[in-house]
Amino acid sequence: MKERVLSAIVMAIICIPILIIGKELFSYSVAILSVIGLYELLTMRETKKEFPFILKIFAYILVVFFSLRNSSSIEFITTLDYRVMAFIMFVFFMPMVFINNSKKYNINDALFLTGSILFIGLSFNLIIITRNYDISYIVYLLLTTMVTDTYAYFTGRLIGKNPLAKEISPNKTIEGSFGGLFMGTIIASIFYHIAINPQLSFIYLIPITLILATVGQIGDLVFSAIKRYYGKKDYSNLIPGHGGILDRFDSIIFVILASVIFLGII
Repeated sequence: MKERVLSAIVMAIICIPILIIGKELFSYSVAILSVIGLYELLTMRETKKEFPFILKIFAYILVVFFSLRNSSSIEFITTLDYRVMAFIMFVFFMPMVFINNSKKYNINDALFLTGSILFIGLSFNLIIITRNYDISYIVYLLLTTMVTDTYAYFTGRLIGKNPLAKEISPNKTIEGSFGGLFMGTIIASIFYHIAINPQLSFIYLIPITLILATVGQIGDLVFSAIKRYYGKKDYSNLIPGHGGILDRFDSIIFVILASVIFLGII
């Protein structure tokens, strides 16, 4: 517990100034995190079989490209250049012919690399664009996830008895989930009402925040399911007491993706 709290304090000291300053510092920091996130995902996959080294290099270059694409924009619209997509197809699918050994490289590997690059790259790019759009808005989304996660953890430890998804994450409980959703929704909604739009009725704000908090918990379970499939507890040990970058960004990735749907309302 002490290690977990200390790590959280250190992360806050590092991340809060970067979030406030924004601009290139924030963009490049997020791009670095996207590379680490992709590294964690590929490393986990390589517990079953290694990827060719040169293809991993291309994967890291492309995830930076996607995460920094239109990084100064405030528009929640992205376009995928067919030239880029053609390049990706050539890079990751043609090696199946030249390697000519399905045990070393096959269609599953090509699809995993392509999907991982697009998922991680575009998700972290959306984090950058959300910060450009409004710092208060991204703080609202971060509060939604962090408060939900924190209260779910402590509520589960105090009164949790019934497993939420035993096969995926045996330590999570239904009681913890409800405790996290309740506090995450209330605190994030109050922040939004005070800091962003006092005119928006709680009749709309609370259900939307509750949906986002729920999506965050689902995102956590999705990433946990990936870990369980590969027999791992954490994506890495980069952050003592917390795991890796994807262990910390699992909820926020899904919340950021879901929040785009509600931009016309909140």
